[in-house]
Amino acid sequence: MNYYSYKIEHDFGLAPNPFGGFCTLAVCRPTVRANKNLKIGDWIIGTGSVKLKNLHHLIYIMQVDERLTFNEYWRDPRFQYKKPEINGSLVQMYGDNIYHQDLQTKEWIQKNSAHSLVDGEPNMGHVDKDIDGKYVLISKTYYYLGDNSINIPMKFRDICSNGRNMKGPSIDKKNAEKFIKWVKEKFDIGIHGDPISWKNHK
Repeated sequence: MNYYSYKIEHDFGLAPNPFGGFCTLAVCRPTVRANKNLKIGDWIIGTGSVKLKNLHHLIYIMQVDERLTFNEYWRDPRFQYKKPEINGSLVQMYGDNIYHQDLQTKEWIQKNSAHSLVDGEPNMGHVDKDIDGKYVLISKTYYYLGDNSINIPMKFRDICSNGRNMKGPSIDKKNAEKFIKWVKEKFDIGIHGDPISWKNHK
């Protein structure tokens, strides 16, 4: 079992998307989603940042249960509710089931979403970065704290990435196991707060 950690600078409920009983990572963070060493059962840890004013806080953790292609995710009946509705509720606005390929041309299609341009046209910067991640990561074993993020105790701080990049192999596995156990003892599986950046809509 491996552990991957990164800092979150925007938390709109898009990446990760914790709604509907599944936590999904479908956009952003291509180095995490496309990582060749990532396996089913591995843990992904999202921590706070200076930008969110919560450095070294736990925002979410998820254990990877499935890894789907974008086309599989787009067609899967379980995830139709994650297709964004830009004029819907905040949960609908930040749906992450955004991409699929045209069956004939194989061209990538970006649904009007939080990653599109203001007029709804595709934002090719986001398209290229998102598609580069290759996979959508799916979890039913997750703990999303959002705006109720908690300070990670010093004894577990080595799990945190101190730079812009993902931290992986250098995370001490025994300490990470203790950290996961600590989280499980404090929280039930599921959502324990709203996305931090939703305050910008209030």
